[in-house]
Amino acid sequence: MAGFEPGSLPDLLPLYYRRLFPYGPYGRWLSYGGVVKNYFQRREFSFTLRDDIYVRYQSFNSPQELEKEMQKMNPYKIDVGAVYSHRPSQRNTVHMGAFQAQEKELVFDIDMTDYDDVRRCCSSAEICSKCWTLMTIAIRVIDRALVEDFGVKHRLWVYSGRRGVHCWVCDDSVRKWSCAMRTAAVEYLTLVKGGSETVKKVNLTDPIHPFISHSLSLVEPYFEDYALVGQDILGSSESWEKVVALVPEYILRLLLREFPKKHDSVQRWELLKKKMEKCKPSHAESEIMLQYCFPRLDINVSRGVNHLLKSPFSVHPKTGRVSVPIDLRKLDQFDPLEEDGEKENETEPEPKRRTRDYRKTSLAPYVRVFEQFVEEMDKSRKGELLKKSDLQGDF
Repeated sequence: MAGFEPGSLPDLLPLYYRRLFPYGPYGRWLSYGGVVKNYFQRREFSFTLRDDIYVRYQSFNSPQELEKEMQKMNPYKIDVGAVYSHRPSQRNTVHMGAFQAQEKELVFDIDMTDYDDVRRCCSSAEICSKCWTLMTIAIRVIDRALVEDFGVKHRLWVYSGRRGVHCWVCDDSVRKWSCAMRTAAVEYLTLVKGGSETVKKVNLTDPIHPFISHSLSLVEPYFEDYALVGQDILGSSESWEKVVALVPEYILRLLLREFPKKHDSVQRWELLKKKMEKCKPSHAESEIMLQYCFPRLDINVSRGVNHLLKSPFSVHPKTGRVSVPIDLRKLDQFDPLEEDGEKENETEPEPKRRTRDYRKTSLAPYVRVFEQFVEEMDKSRKGELLKKSDLQGDF
């Protein structure tokens, strides 16, 4: 994952947007093939300028006009907002209450800071390869549910550029979901509940919902390597007391007596599982795995149609890292801290036309992921239009 010195950001962000996206897949993504004549014109863009100057409700007649404004203003960051009833730049010219957010991608924001109570390697904005496994698990769990439970086809997963991931769900019907529907979806996907004062944040009851069963099957393969080895959650009395607080009290007392006799977290976990077999139908073992590894979503980001989210390919002003799409086929290999992605680009054939500058950088494979995502949406839309045309002619 290529990174850049924060001091060079004023020129970098417009560079990549100007040379890659306004004329290509970026503009196609945000207009969805011209689903409505003025769809792009009613889309909100927000610019963050030098010294944290925040400019909301920007709107443009075309991707080309957006390009010119980026050249002029050199934003540090671009946020993408909703499609409104009127052009956002003209919101003050319409009657009060008439300016309404009408549709937007369903978005998810998963931030590593929300896992600070269950990770020991880092805290706050820090991340490392050990705790990044939490983002890998989150993507696997949420993506499976989106596809299999909600029937979603078009979703784009993006590294935030700092400490988390974003998901853009772009299906035509989902973009029109109300706040109530978005809230229902994110509540369905939420299991870890309660603030810092809540000890037990996952409570399972019989019968176990299929969503939870499927999620456990995705969490379990990562649990030993991430939680027991990487985070060593049963490595000391201080850490294992937090874990055993989640089991029935009589098992808790027994474990506290026997844990010191074991050598490491893996052995202590095997002991815990063995003891839990005797107190069925308790789900403590599953509850612990979910509390330590299950995705933690920011519900406010997902439920608001008018909520802004950082645009893909923004450069994070504090880390200098680019917010890049994640290839789900190589999810376990994605490393947000990798500085050199050049090798991935060495085998990419040179296009016959003049090579675009980004193809000479480590951004090339991530751009290709984005292009493939947009191409799939284009194919799907053309297929739907053809299907409607056939149905209208069948009489």
